[in-house]
Amino acid sequence: MIRLLRDYLAPYRLAIVAVLVLLLIQAIGNLYLPTLNGDIINNGVAKGDTDYIVRIGGVMLGASLVLGMASIIGVYYGARVAMGFGRDVRSAIFRKVETFSQVEVNKFGAPSLITRNTNDVQQVQMVVFMGLTLMISAPILIIGGIIMALQQDVPLSGLLVVVLPIMVAFIALVMSRAIPLFQAMQKKVDRINQVMRETLAGVRVIRAFVRTQHEEERFEGSNRDLFDTALRVNRLFAITIPVMTAILNLSTVAVMWFGAIRVDSGDMPIGNLTAFLQYLMQILFTVLMAVFMFVFVPRAAVSAGRIREVLDTVPTIRDPEAPVPLAPHRPHSGGRVEFRNVEFRYPGAEAPILQDVAFEARPGEVVAIVGSTGAGKTTLINLVPRFYDVTVGQVLVDGVDVREMNRADLWARLGVIPQRAFLFSGTVASNLRYGNEQATDADLWRALEIAQGAEFVREMEGQLEAPIDQGGTNVSGGQRQRLAIARALVKRAGILIFDDSFSALDFGTDARLRAALDREMGWATRIIVAQRVGTIMKADRILVMDEGRIVGQGTHAELLATNETYREIVYSQLSEAEAVA
Repeated sequence: MIRLLRDYLAPYRLAIVAVLVLLLIQAIGNLYLPTLNGDIINNGVAKGDTDYIVRIGGVMLGASLVLGMASIIGVYYGARVAMGFGRDVRSAIFRKVETFSQVEVNKFGAPSLITRNTNDVQQVQMVVFMGLTLMISAPILIIGGIIMALQQDVPLSGLLVVVLPIMVAFIALVMSRAIPLFQAMQKKVDRINQVMRETLAGVRVIRAFVRTQHEEERFEGSNRDLFDTALRVNRLFAITIPVMTAILNLSTVAVMWFGAIRVDSGDMPIGNLTAFLQYLMQILFTVLMAVFMFVFVPRAAVSAGRIREVLDTVPTIRDPEAPVPLAPHRPHSGGRVEFRNVEFRYPGAEAPILQDVAFEARPGEVVAIVGSTGAGKTTLINLVPRFYDVTVGQVLVDGVDVREMNRADLWARLGVIPQRAFLFSGTVASNLRYGNEQATDADLWRALEIAQGAEFVREMEGQLEAPIDQGGTNVSGGQRQRLAIARALVKRAGILIFDDSFSALDFGTDARLRAALDREMGWATRIIVAQRVGTIMKADRILVMDEGRIVGQGTHAELLATNETYREIVYSQLSEAEAVA
């Protein structure tokens, strides 16, 4: 946690110094007020000197006003520093996660990353705020209070030698038991988020399989687990305040008892006893407040460790130190994609998912990839934009290994339509302009015409300004796919990658869309992953994949005549007459 605070509090040095000065003034003032109060009793009340009482009382009143203002300003700036710290850490986590490849995202898991950027940051932010407003003044008040108490009466100060070690030992015992529980709590918060996300994402499946009660029980189990751990923590701290309060009250009784004896014997003035009692209360009350803060420190330490784990992670896929400079992409020109003896295996996997993959897709060509489920089609195309990096071999775009490019330059040349079309909250226009903010309305309509989406967009209220919910949940699956295709077309990229992007379209719409692509985007390199043979029968080249290998390449007619795997796929979907039409 120290390193996290050091790194992200550095920009607030001046504000922290201001808080330190203000709280120092407040602490020193609070240390002298009991002494002045004792002097009033000793010199004013005892001697009947009203002028002395009024004069010193006025000084105390003025000092109290100044200390109050210092406290208000100090807390205000402390809050600003804490909120700024939280903002900066959240931004740093978000920026770091943006650099992660799918490997790192899978390692942490989306629910855990969300928890780390919200709940964990909030825990550390709270400790920063409390630290600036309490931890700074607490040592001053405790140490200064002990010194001032010794000045009032040394023998009576012996009570502090007994009381303070007891309090410190008790706090240490509580903290040693609390830290493991807080570590467990954060993991269980992650689990709650995971179950909740799965339930929301899979609500249709849950209802279709009548598993609502099962999911309720699963959530209840995770919720109960978190509840039990939190209850153990709260039970632990439930005894803390009563014990500390008991120590405080017993100490007060002891001071009054032994102090009364010393006053009665004439060894100690009554004003000194009053001041000593105030110092004792100040010391013990400050320790008590520190305990409240220490309730949050163990959990914040765990949260800081989880935050640092994200920030210290080095992405497995990153830009090279000396990227190969690329020529600017020319309008209406495709790109060349080449796979050279590629092998890929997922981290920790025993066997590769892709082996000896070699092919080339040239500008203006349509290269289709077909194969059974699990053959590695999506994995293969994910290697082009470097969502993963090859284990062996090379993937080249325009003759340059993608690992030697800046990823931004690589992505600028690609238009990717993922298997699961995703839309962002906003409008139709804002989604279509996602890859090209300078696109005009005419460009958007042209892309929609090609993607066969113009008709339903015209029927929406607001047309291009029609609202889109997060994930595109207010449009159908087919409409969502067509908007995703139009978004890629607006980008005018030279290489278009379709990952089974026509699956939600009917055959008529599919055919019209492909014809429009041939007519309007014939210059682009198109790589199409498809389950439906009808989508790729007219492709310039078809790659047939089976168990991670390319087992056939050629046109539809060539493969139908020579490749058994392709024939099985074709005849599982089409009749013999349809296949040769």
